[in-house]
Amino acid sequence: MRSTRRVFLRSAALTGVGGAIGAGAALPGAAAAPASAGSGSAASGGLVPFYGTHQAGIVTPTQNYLQFAALDMVSDSAADLRRLLRAWTHAAALMSLGRLIGPVRAASRPPADTGEALGLGPAELTVTFGFGPSLFGAKNTDRFGLAGHRPAPLVDLPEFLGDAIEPAISNGDLGLQVCANDPQVAFHAVHELIRLAIGTAQPRWLLAGFGRTANSRHQALPRNLMGFQDGTANIKVEDTAALDRFVWASEPASPAWMRGGSYLVARRIEIALALWDSTDLDGQQDAIGRQKLAGIRLRPMPPTSHIVLASPERNGGEQILRRGYSFADGIAVPSRVPAAGLMFLCYQRDPRRQFIPIQRRIAGRDALSLYLRHVGSAIFACPPGAGPGGFVGESLLG
Repeated sequence: MRSTRRVFLRSAALTGVGGAIGAGAALPGAAAAPASAGSGSAASGGLVPFYGTHQAGIVTPTQNYLQFAALDMVSDSAADLRRLLRAWTHAAALMSLGRLIGPVRAASRPPADTGEALGLGPAELTVTFGFGPSLFGAKNTDRFGLAGHRPAPLVDLPEFLGDAIEPAISNGDLGLQVCANDPQVAFHAVHELIRLAIGTAQPRWLLAGFGRTANSRHQALPRNLMGFQDGTANIKVEDTAALDRFVWASEPASPAWMRGGSYLVARRIEIALALWDSTDLDGQQDAIGRQKLAGIRLRPMPPTSHIVLASPERNGGEQILRRGYSFADGIAVPSRVPAAGLMFLCYQRDPRRQFIPIQRRIAGRDALSLYLRHVGSAIFACPPGAGPGGFVGESLLG
């Protein structure tokens, strides 16, 4: 029950694929997106502005499809890292407008844009970049001179009760969260970003998702692969007071370069569908804490239900903003049912106060834990957004 790792790699310097990107700043149309908002509701025409105070894809109403990739740097040069982030930023800005990142007609050389999103429009595409703990140094190494800039909230995630974490589908120097309302638009974006990184960074793991978690008052509540509505009690992106309190990083806990950013925790969770499917309705509802059809809370509430143990009342009032997606990955052995699960994504101001203590409280203790297995784990610091002519991460790498 694991996702195929796609290693596109081998070599070609980032500047070598620069027929598509060049220096980045000169890309036609790269600065055309509005600078006023990289967050909030999508604009008309299926377009979410890329540039803004915050990165798009955090408090954007969740789109229907996900491509999430983690990459490791193969270059130890801070200049290469800076060039990669600049190239990624300008490519993402163009793709968010539904534009090509370079010419497709190039008969004597490979096309600069792979072309699979031609004619599909922007489809509310968002690309969100994150920096993993390993980017800031590990095992007495400081490849990029960033050790002194690592934010205190960017901790290595601990092992929780019941975890079965697989290193090959965990962690990463860089995280790419790509969301869109067309699966091919999402794939095109992650494909291009991985391709542009050849020679500088290589893919560590990749997972496609569908079936969003609701996070907006303007969205209908979807159902997850266990058949329950998902997002009922989630922070809503229209609640700016809650976002300021629980989502956006600020000083003194975070350094100045992270102000307006957020911390992303990504957990790949397998669902034991064979066991879940053989559980009666009362057992399923008791594990969740809600009625399956109506979505309302059970009365009385089972004390070991998931929503009781994960509630703000049981966690010092703390909340997280979830952007989770379902995934399917072949057939589970030996049960011979679909191998499926949840790509759990959550944003917060400080994981030390939010995700980590919440997960410690519920792991192996809530009734839902019987049906879940956490196999992948990662954490990323997602810096603030960029303005036209700048790049995401400029506040750190300048």
